[in-house]
Amino acid sequence: MRRTLVLDVVGLTPKLVGAHTPNLRALAGRGGMRHLRTVSPAVTCSVQSTFTTGLLPRDHGCVGNGWYDRDTAEIALWRQANQLVTGEKIWDAAKARDAAFSCAKLFWWFNMYSTADVSVTPRPQYPADGRKLPDIYTQPAALRDELQRSLGTFPLFRFWGPLADITCSQWIGRCAAQIFDAQRPTLTLVYVPHLDYNLQRVGPNHPDIARDLRAVDAVCGDLIEKAERAGAAVVVLSEYGITEVRDAVHINRILRQAGLLRVREEDCGEQLDAGISEAFAVADHQVAHVYVRRPERIGEVAALLRAQDGIEQVWDEAGKRSAGLDHARSGELVAVSAADRWFSYYHWLDDACAPDYARTVDIHRKPGYDPVELFLDPALPAPMAKVALARLRRALGFRALMDVIPLDASLVRGSHGRITDDPDEGPLLISSEADLLPPATTAVDATAVKGLLLDHVFQR
Repeated sequence: MRRTLVLDVVGLTPKLVGAHTPNLRALAGRGGMRHLRTVSPAVTCSVQSTFTTGLLPRDHGCVGNGWYDRDTAEIALWRQANQLVTGEKIWDAAKARDAAFSCAKLFWWFNMYSTADVSVTPRPQYPADGRKLPDIYTQPAALRDELQRSLGTFPLFRFWGPLADITCSQWIGRCAAQIFDAQRPTLTLVYVPHLDYNLQRVGPNHPDIARDLRAVDAVCGDLIEKAERAGAAVVVLSEYGITEVRDAVHINRILRQAGLLRVREEDCGEQLDAGISEAFAVADHQVAHVYVRRPERIGEVAALLRAQDGIEQVWDEAGKRSAGLDHARSGELVAVSAADRWFSYYHWLDDACAPDYARTVDIHRKPGYDPVELFLDPALPAPMAKVALARLRRALGFRALMDVIPLDASLVRGSHGRITDDPDEGPLLISSEADLLPPATTAVDATAVKGLLLDHVFQR
């Protein structure tokens, strides 16, 4: 077996590899780079699950970054249990071929309770007093304290939210380097999230992206150098490309105005009442699963959505089957936005009625993905002072609402989920081993990544 390092550099595209990414460009020059043909939806949980199983979402079950549970009438995003992903995982397939194989799965999603030998993933603590404390989950469990003693506490608030920056990817890089040396896994899977942030904030054509490319290239360069010194093969891949957008489609507002979506009026604002709604959407970037309560209304809802500006496709059963998304967790319909739009989760019609979590970073209670969490509200006179005061109050044991997120979806300038029209704006795969790649004009299917990585380990 040959040790192999895999870097999942989120949002990296062939168009972005160049002068600002000397380490990645050099790796591609020594080996090779190919377009990667991703899956629908082109979002983290779905694509990573395809990478690790070789299956489409219809088979591994991860139909997005979250979905509606019809049994409990609850929407949940960013779950962590690996049991939610069905199908043989790459580390189990490799171990069946050679019992000496080992795998470190570092910050890839669905990372809890898997059969990988080493796991590290964000896992905040939530004390009963309402605080949110940065932390990680690891397997083996003792690795948690070992890593945070040597690297410092995991910088959770730099991992997502308005303060998200290179700090977190640097921490993950140091974590990966330490585990690569100490645990010596055969296969090391590393998630490098940094590019995702400003690509969504300002879009891929903004001049500031050059700085982000240089920063993430430096993190990758250190790991590539370490791996190649150890004689390991290196693979760099990405899940999707982020393209320019100009505004959101408020799909739940459309359904509400048509009398299909219901809300509960509570002291903390209007809450989406999924269980009683005739139709509602779990918005996930440029794809939305639309759950329709009664089969006889599916055609009505599909016609309503197809008539809306900014919605490019609405897939029924045949459409879902063609996209490989015909799984029980999917909505009765799946909507895909136009290339320059994305779907908000907003279900209220008046911002004064928005639920209290809408103005906070709360990826678990929101019934859909919210990239506006990457921004501080420009209407606040001193947002960082408000953040500092709220943190102080929480540290002193008082409850404090960190309501600093705006409700202006037009701030977002980049999105993903829809398959890009231009392959150069889509995902890629770079390998140090040119002879293991398909011909230069052939894209790598996301479903083929599992087999390709096994080829790197076992030197096909």
